[in-house]
Amino acid sequence: MEHTSAAIPAAARRSRSVQWIDGDWRATKSDHALPVVDPVTGLTLAEVPAGGRADVDAAVAAAARAFPAWSRTPLEERLRYLDRLAELLDEHADTVAGVLTAETGMPVTLARHAQVSFGVGALRSCVEAAREHAWEQRIGNSLVRSEAAGAAGCITPWNAPVALNLQKIPAALAAGCTVVLKPSELAPLSSYLLAELIARTDLPPGVFNLVCGTGPQAGEALAAHPDIAVVSLTGSIRAGRRVSELAAPRAARVNLELGGKSASIVLPGADLRAAVTATVEQANFNTGQVCFAWSRLLVPAHRYDEAVAIAAETAGALRVGDPWDPATQIGPLIHHDSVERVRGILDDAIAGGATLVKGGEVPAGAGGGSYLTPAVLADLPPRARAVVEEVFGPVVVVLPYRDEDDAVRIADDTDYGLSGAVWSEDVEHAVAVAARLRTGRVDVNGAPFNMRAPFGGYKSSGNGRELGSWGLASFCETKAIQLPPAGEGEAGLRLSSTAG
Repeated sequence: MEHTSAAIPAAARRSRSVQWIDGDWRATKSDHALPVVDPVTGLTLAEVPAGGRADVDAAVAAAARAFPAWSRTPLEERLRYLDRLAELLDEHADTVAGVLTAETGMPVTLARHAQVSFGVGALRSCVEAAREHAWEQRIGNSLVRSEAAGAAGCITPWNAPVALNLQKIPAALAAGCTVVLKPSELAPLSSYLLAELIARTDLPPGVFNLVCGTGPQAGEALAAHPDIAVVSLTGSIRAGRRVSELAAPRAARVNLELGGKSASIVLPGADLRAAVTATVEQANFNTGQVCFAWSRLLVPAHRYDEAVAIAAETAGALRVGDPWDPATQIGPLIHHDSVERVRGILDDAIAGGATLVKGGEVPAGAGGGSYLTPAVLADLPPRARAVVEEVFGPVVVVLPYRDEDDAVRIADDTDYGLSGAVWSEDVEHAVAVAARLRTGRVDVNGAPFNMRAPFGGYKSSGNGRELGSWGLASFCETKAIQLPPAGEGEAGLRLSSTAG
């Protein structure tokens, strides 16, 4: 499955020894470099800095200096920079998608449409939301204002760096925050390309900064920095807990999106084939390496065998191959360690009595790539690792339920609560079931993604929300200015200022 080197954009083969700080490319203060590995071949594509505290300190200092002027910049002027960035991303969409495919192994068709086009759509949606957001409103004798919180630290993962960068950064900038971005060291090349495009918007120095490094070094330094007012992280539960610990001493705002173990509930009377097929395909999006994957398929017990058969058929039909081939649906996992972790979870399930109905194998011709075929598990014990843990790979578990209450109980029986789906011939009934689920977003009958609706989770899936007005609010503080009743003048002002 090895691809030809000609498929890889030059931007994905260029090593960097710089960080984007205060409107310029600055040499990193670190003596160490990190390899970026091609998941298709296992070979190094490029090297990037292993930045740490010194680089973070310089970037945060630049962001803090730029904050007063940027936060006072009129909204429409801030949004013009974002409009220009959207234009540049459209112009360079194929290159951005190619870099993303090179560093993550995401099939190029998905990279172009589900990452770059989605990300630009999220950016433009953010601009629209900012123009409609209630930045200031009168409530009784109070003037309530949404104001930029300060310098924001945005920490993004490797699986969807373009889309997630464009969910966080535009919202922060539109709100009036300045930004320090710390991308994943496993897939930082698309973030460097994004920084190059941001530079071409002529954004004022210090408003956007990029520091590349590992989580324990650069990420922790950013989360702990006293001049970072907001930390926005998409990552693991472990990373979320650590960021929360580091931000807690100064009571900084922390927004976390930490993954999921989402259930797709097929109610009696639903089109079983359509629901099962859509669930398996969605769960294998980006080789299952997405937080919102519907990795648990819940079906009525009396239709269990039929559902398992359809799931196996669907998984087996997904095309595994070179991510540069437009027909490929399943590319490699990010790293060989991911393959071993997923196979370990499959082995544990089988040892506990589960049946591996389909997949879970390294395909022929994988070479040095980190490939695994889409897997379907059946006959699982209720608390098997594959049932309750986020696998972050191409694995779907099929679970039977007795009745609707049992389906809701099973769906909620995890530490996560990010996403989910309900399928029914009766939309109102599906909505009623969706309302019972302890999860942040539920799709009814495969409804389309809405960029203006909030995205985020319950329980260990995190706190805060991204997208729409909720995404803007996550980078804001709320201020109430008490106004004197009409006619009271200075007396009213004095009373207001001394009230407890």
